[in-house]
Amino acid sequence: MSEIVKIETVTQYNTMRGVSTLHPLITVLDLSKAHPMPAKTFNFGLYAIFLKELNCGELKYGRNQYDYQEGTLVFISPGQVLGIQPGVTTFEPKGWAVLFHPDLIKGTSLGRNIHQYSFFSYDVKEALHLSEKEKQLVIDAFNKIQYELEQSIDKHSKMLIASNLELFLNYCVRFYDRQFITRETPHKGIVEKFEALLNSYFTSGKPQETGLPAVSYFAKELHLSANYFGDLIKKETGKTAQDYIQSKVIDLAKERIMNADQSISEIAYELGFAYPQHFTRLFKQKVGITPNAYRSST
Repeated sequence: MSEIVKIETVTQYNTMRGVSTLHPLITVLDLSKAHPMPAKTFNFGLYAIFLKELNCGELKYGRNQYDYQEGTLVFISPGQVLGIQPGVTTFEPKGWAVLFHPDLIKGTSLGRNIHQYSFFSYDVKEALHLSEKEKQLVIDAFNKIQYELEQSIDKHSKMLIASNLELFLNYCVRFYDRQFITRETPHKGIVEKFEALLNSYFTSGKPQETGLPAVSYFAKELHLSANYFGDLIKKETGKTAQDYIQSKVIDLAKERIMNADQSISEIAYELGFAYPQHFTRLFKQKVGITPNAYRSST
């Protein structure tokens, strides 16, 4: 197994790319002016955002190799792995990279909300593909951050840099909303497939073996990352994937409560609950009355 190089500081990354460090916690790179990354596997201790403007197949993200389309944004969060492939015909790609240390955003609005930008945990095949206007807006955002980095660091620097980053990420939320719509064909049928998998799960005996299904289970079955799958289901149905699963559980429970031959505890175990009281709590939360009260009212 090849050695994994941990990138823990902005200065370490800048040195590898042959560029100077203007700020110890963030860097903005014009990739056409930076050294290529060596053919190694890297574990990022930083947040990283890459905008590639030419096709190039040198990157391996997690376990998947990926050929960037023109105008593609990929987001990496601390702890993720990126590999540079050896033996690939290389050329100097155009594009940009922004990397920042988690310490940069501590105590800021972005630091409090960074977990809401779920695309930092999307899989590589779920990258953001930009229109020409969107790409120009992204480059403008990077230029604003770069301008701030070129000024002397003062008491306003952290707030202005973090605010520009947050504005950029909020635009990316909008761009992803657009992509969910414009890439409808690849996504077509995901909700139907999710429903079919749910039905299959609850008729297979898996609930008694493994318990209630997790969102990650269905995402894996559909070859999507959990965050991307969850965001897609929310856009398509207005419900979170977890709410969708729970609605299915309640619908099945209502049907089975009609069968007086089964106790409420038996129904709970059959649906995958480890403890009947957890089933009762969820049922009352969703329906407004307990399973026993529901049985009595029907």
